[in-house]
Amino acid sequence: MRTKTTTTPTTPTATRPTTKTTISDAASAESDWRPDLLDGFEQTTIPLGSGTLPGEVGLRATLVRRTLDADPERDRRERAVISLPGWNDYFFHTHVADFFQAQGITFYALDPRRSGRSLGDPARRDYAGSLGDHAEELDAAYEFVSARHASVVLMGHSTGGLIAALWASDRPGRLAGLVLNSPWLAMWGPPGYPTALLPTLTALTSRDPLWELPLPDPGDRYASCVHASGAGEWDYDRDLKASGRVPVRAGWLRAVLLAQRRTASGLAIDAPVFMAAGTRSHLRARGYSERDRRSDIVLDVDAIAAKAPKLGRSVTLVRIADGFHDLTLSVPDARKAYFAELARWLAAYVPPQGSADRRE
Repeated sequence: MRTKTTTTPTTPTATRPTTKTTISDAASAESDWRPDLLDGFEQTTIPLGSGTLPGEVGLRATLVRRTLDADPERDRRERAVISLPGWNDYFFHTHVADFFQAQGITFYALDPRRSGRSLGDPARRDYAGSLGDHAEELDAAYEFVSARHASVVLMGHSTGGLIAALWASDRPGRLAGLVLNSPWLAMWGPPGYPTALLPTLTALTSRDPLWELPLPDPGDRYASCVHASGAGEWDYDRDLKASGRVPVRAGWLRAVLLAQRRTASGLAIDAPVFMAAGTRSHLRARGYSERDRRSDIVLDVDAIAAKAPKLGRSVTLVRIADGFHDLTLSVPDARKAYFAELARWLAAYVPPQGSADRRE
């Protein structure tokens, strides 16, 4: 099912980092890239200067792309996409890079601070005191990619989708399009639950932003759906994408709820938006079942789909039958449907313009 929505939301106040972070001059000169953990890919480090925690050194993000040997046309394409993962995730989705390459779009992936290749201390996995902190690495990645490609699309999954939506709203005129794969735009639970939870989270955060919350999570259910050792198709690093119970921190959850509240008030994304989610959630099961593989076991898909009109003035909402939380990791039929809808949207809203590559 596809739905086109058009709205004119109020413009929020942009939040920008106080210091400008860029990828090193060496990386810009193509000499600071090193082999990635995935064959045919390479990576470079984005050193970060804001949002550090006490005692933390070497805060960084990591940008990943295909090598020239694996993709000789990489630097000659007009269009590019930057992919942002969800919570407790990292880029291992080589089939997604294959998809974009087949569309004539150069693929980049960003593992943000304290995530995946940029993890550092696992006790601080994915932590951010404000989702706006991620603007620093997104700004740097965008600057690098846009200097090489005239048209840039940003793509985000789950929490990464929420982060990407905020960044896109705060950076008008930069993106050719925004792709959101099951973005975490709304909390599960009864109406009013986030509002009731915020004062407690604020109090806990003031005492210790890393306070661990006893919240339910899908734990091994997720791995059972995705990893090749269970019912899944992918063999990923279980240190970078942990299985079992992964701590949720008070300061981070507060940041998510505040970002969701801002989204609910209306963003002002000026680029066309493609938003996709499954048609069914299955949140409360205690053990793996085949239904998990064909449902979103993390988010309330109806709640997040209802927020689509709040994103911007041109939003295409697609619901994928049997879609998993990460739609790119769904069962084959649902995955095929997702990619077919995304390809259709890209052709309609982000077509090649025939312009020469822009170099800065």
